[in-house]
Amino acid sequence: MEKLKSTLPNMVIVLAAVALVTGALLAWVNQITAAPIARQQEQQLSDGIKSVMQTPDLKVVATDTVKQETGGKEAQFLIYRVSNKQGQPIGAAVESTTMGFGGDLRVLVGFSEKGEITGYTLLQHSETPGLGAKADKWFQAGQKGNIVGRSMEGDKPLAVSKDGGDIDAITASTITSRAFLKAVNQAYAAYAAKPVDAQSGASKKH
Repeated sequence: MEKLKSTLPNMVIVLAAVALVTGALLAWVNQITAAPIARQQEQQLSDGIKSVMQTPDLKVVATDTVKQETGGKEAQFLIYRVSNKQGQPIGAAVESTTMGFGGDLRVLVGFSEKGEITGYTLLQHSETPGLGAKADKWFQAGQKGNIVGRSMEGDKPLAVSKDGGDIDAITASTITSRAFLKAVNQAYAAYAAKPVDAQSGASKKH
C-alpha cells in the first residue's frame, strides 16, 4: 500500500478524520454517561433535601422557581416544597447561590413552616480548604456559628458579629461567612416571597 504523501491537503484530511473520530467517541461517551450522572445528581439532591429537613419521612410535592433582584442582577432560586408521608406541609428546601471568596457558593437550606432553619448543606463551593471550606460544618447545630433552629421571621437578617450580627464568622474567612449568610437570607426571602436587600440578602419589610 502506497504511503500517504505529507502534503498540506493530505494533512488536512488526516486532521479532519481524527477530529471526526474523536468527536464521535466523545459523543458516545457522553451519551452512555449522561443518564447515570443525572440519576446520581437526583439522588444527591434527594438525600440533601432529607438532610436539611432533618427527616427521611417526606415527599417533594412541588418545585417552584423564584427570581429575585439582587444588586441589579436577577438571581434564581429553586424551592422544593415538602410534606410528610401523611401529606401535611412541613416546609421547604431552597437552593441559593452567592459569590464566595473563591467562586460560586451554592447552598441548600431547609425551612420549617414557621420560618425556622432546619438544616443546610453545601451543594457547590470553591472556598479555600481548611478555611472557607469549613462552612459545611461551621454553621451546623452544636458548632460555633450554629444557625440551625434560628427563626428567620424577625426583622434582623443573619449577620456576622463584625457586621452587627450575633454569628461568629469562620476564623480567617469573613468573606465566605458573609457570602454563606447572604445565601441563607436570600433563600428565606425567596421561600417567603419577599423582596431582598442586595447587600445582606435579607428580606425587606413591606
